Amino acid sequence: MNFKKHLEEQLKDEEFKKEWEDLQPEYSIIDSLIKARLEQGITQKQLSEMTGIQQSNISRLESGNYNPTINFLKRIAKALGKELYVEFK
Repeated sequence: MNFKKHLEEQLKDEEFKKEWEDLQPEYSIIDSLIKARLEQGITQKQLSEMTGIQQSNISRLESGNYNPTINFLKRIAKALGKELYVEFK
């Protein structure tokens, strides 16, 4: 079973679905960061050197185990040649 099918099955559970939806902003940031870094062929170590942020903190962010500050995200975005947008919908 691939991830998409597994997720579809899990989302039938209302409790799981609520947790999944609550975490979407975090997953969206993580996904965007990883995609931008990989598109540019930059390793976590290289991003660390570009930003002055410890590689372990970048790794923890990418694995979902770090709650970054806005300043942290701005530094990452700048190093990747991106702009950071935060909005309330």
